[in-house]
Amino acid sequence: MQISTAWRRIARVFRPFAAGYYLSYLFRTINALIASHLSSDTGLGTADLGLLTSIYFLVFAAAQIPIGVLLDRFGPRRVQSVLLLLAAVGAGLFAVSTDFLSLLIARAMIGLGVAAALTAGLKSIVLWFPRERVALLNGYMIMLGSLGAVTATAPVEHLLAWMGWRQLFEVLAAATGATAILIYVVVPERGIALSTASTSLSSVFSDRRFWRMAPLSATCIGSSWSLQGLWASPWLIEVEGFDRASLVRRLFMMSVVLSGGAWLFGMAVHHIKRRGIGAEVILAMVAVLFIAAESALILRAPLPSILPWSVVAIVGTATVVSFAVIADYFPPELAGRANGALNVLHFGWAFLAQYATGLILEQWPANDSHRSIQAYQVAFGLNVALQVAALVWFALPWRRSFVSWMSSILIFKSADTSYAVESVGLYEDSDILLPADDDADW
Repeated sequence: MQISTAWRRIARVFRPFAAGYYLSYLFRTINALIASHLSSDTGLGTADLGLLTSIYFLVFAAAQIPIGVLLDRFGPRRVQSVLLLLAAVGAGLFAVSTDFLSLLIARAMIGLGVAAALTAGLKSIVLWFPRERVALLNGYMIMLGSLGAVTATAPVEHLLAWMGWRQLFEVLAAATGATAILIYVVVPERGIALSTASTSLSSVFSDRRFWRMAPLSATCIGSSWSLQGLWASPWLIEVEGFDRASLVRRLFMMSVVLSGGAWLFGMAVHHIKRRGIGAEVILAMVAVLFIAAESALILRAPLPSILPWSVVAIVGTATVVSFAVIADYFPPELAGRANGALNVLHFGWAFLAQYATGLILEQWPANDSHRSIQAYQVAFGLNVALQVAALVWFALPWRRSFVSWMSSILIFKSADTSYAVESVGLYEDSDILLPADDDADW
């Protein structure tokens, strides 16, 4: 691909979709900053606030499969522009809502309107850019989009100093509508290879490899979104004892780390795949690091809290890794459906984790509007337990392959050392290492 052609595609394809994903991330995380304003202005309790924020994830998750089919059939340009117009209407309704039900409906409209923001961007990358650049460009897409989380901290706090949250959502409604028009006008059309939806979805959901990695990806990434999108704020105030200014600074730092993490993951996946190593290795490492960070928070480890919270934030961009794994499992014509299927689990888990955390916290009485640390430890600890179970499930084929490799070392002591190392790193490509069971696809 010539340089001039590449830059034209970046300007006309990549950047408009990155702008849409930026708005999606902004809407996803902004409630963490305006939570206190919403509570004081509308009288929302902890459980109501959790449901209001998490309904975004529920609607988002429910829309992923239909959106995946629409993306594969009609292309990302038309699907994204239409849905962003719906998000603009939802943001406008949110700005004028005065009761919980209307706020809930408006938030659900926003969630549906931005539900294609990431998958449309990823689909456009698959359609317009060389396959060997997909993982790298996915990383850049998520990095630029996650700047929305950065905006939803200190910049929004400064805006709230001279305009209310209602006026802020009016601005967001206008910006979202303008982005929808930009995508429809600027992005060119691309021929879409049609396939049978039922057959395509069946091939995704019947793949054992998908069900090995999807629970781990969902419980880690979904929990990260849940925590940063809402519960980091009350933890930092009620457990850590930070004031408003300190809270905003830490949310800003978490968001900056989040943005840098997307770039880091994209570069890491790009380089290891060039060496013939699967992205599953990075996914497992991310999960272990995430579990360790959450455990440090729960156990009140003697560390600056910004360190584990930064890890929590950065895991939210591990979608770069998960979608790189999916790209290896399925052909480009199934990219929309496969990514949508995985996103159903990501956002479905984010909804469950975010709402369930609010319900658990409600079981402890508030003392001066503060929950006890035990309430947070129970809520966060349940998440960690499920992530550990998902990690064990994910690692089963690895364990079996390692046992097979160790057996081969004991039997064939003359085996070359370099061959042994290569077999561990690339076990999925070596017939001798795979046991003859249902996990043979690995």
